[in-house]
Amino acid sequence: MPESRTPLRILAPQEAVPTIARELSRRRFLGLAAIAGGTAFLAACAPGAGGSPAPEATGGDLEDSVSVYTWGDYDSPDVVSAFTADLGPNVTLDSYSSNEELIAKLVAAKGTSGYDIVVPTGVFIPQMIENGLLTKFNKDLLPNLSNMDPAYLGRAWDPENEYSVCKAWGTTGFVYDKTVITRELATWEDFFDAAQNEASGKTSMSDDPAGIIGAYFWANDMDWNTEDEAELEECRAFLVDTIAPHISAFDSYPGTNAIPQGTQVLMQAWNGDARLGLTESSDPDRWQWVLPGPVTELWMDNWAIAAGAPNPEAAHAFINFSMSPENLFLNLDYIGYNVGGKDQEQEAVDAGIPFTDMIFFSPEQLDSMKEQTLNESQTTRVAIWNEMKAAAGA
Repeated sequence: MPESRTPLRILAPQEAVPTIARELSRRRFLGLAAIAGGTAFLAACAPGAGGSPAPEATGGDLEDSVSVYTWGDYDSPDVVSAFTADLGPNVTLDSYSSNEELIAKLVAAKGTSGYDIVVPTGVFIPQMIENGLLTKFNKDLLPNLSNMDPAYLGRAWDPENEYSVCKAWGTTGFVYDKTVITRELATWEDFFDAAQNEASGKTSMSDDPAGIIGAYFWANDMDWNTEDEAELEECRAFLVDTIAPHISAFDSYPGTNAIPQGTQVLMQAWNGDARLGLTESSDPDRWQWVLPGPVTELWMDNWAIAAGAPNPEAAHAFINFSMSPENLFLNLDYIGYNVGGKDQEQEAVDAGIPFTDMIFFSPEQLDSMKEQTLNESQTTRVAIWNEMKAAAGA
């Protein structure tokens, strides 16, 4: 990493991150799970409730398979195939579009989801731990933790990394087709203006309440973690009544199809997915990536092991395998996100990886990124998300 950059000090400093475990009571998390479509009886989620205790990882023989429930297209196929070739277990990857979807699945399963590894965003982890949705690591089986940059360890949601470790972190912006939108777009206000004009009926937004609701508050340079009912109602009215009629899709992964195929003109996107779309496009110069001001999101997704994981040995082995230096780099190159490994920026530049400015950010850019805080408004936010999708006919 160049000497002139100091993003590791700026990335969500610990003193600036609220102690999330204090911010949500169990009751509030129950409400989130319920609105997400799960059951409120999270106490029944613990593995082994009403049945045999879940197996624990002790360093024994690896099972024949491992199942990963994660974000879409989030692991290098080379890493996945090498894991099976080197260590044996077959890997099954299933995807979700939001943390709410992940939590609903785990809540409903009550510890019998069949998934071994999950990849929640950090802000959700304390309540997942409290409610028995995750299993504590056996860190003796994760020696490759030593390859992770300390700046991405010990986050406020899991200070000792007992249940989670950085899988990738990134931000939210948008991509637009310069052949259709010929003016420069630079802010979230520009995004919404273009959505109602040049890109009307050809605009997609993430299928994720954080990004959708966040974009309104970022556009207006307001606290996106607000609990003010009047501000949330103004957000709802704008997104549902003004913006929804112009939205053609809610797509968390436009880089997979929409950008390469040119099916949309304006797309909200996470930086790594947008980068994937540009690298896969036959005409990357057609597209413009924007890290919009004045404020946008910072998020970190984390490896974790689900409660009741049927293959805990293989789960630990896959996470550890993914944290080797060579596999960290393969995943960085493939998914286009910073994966938290040591000294990777210069390696990426030297390797000629394209669009490294969409992976590594300047101190000034990092300073514009803010983390989400879960609070009592989460139920309202999910309701706005659902209402907007319904109004758009999605």
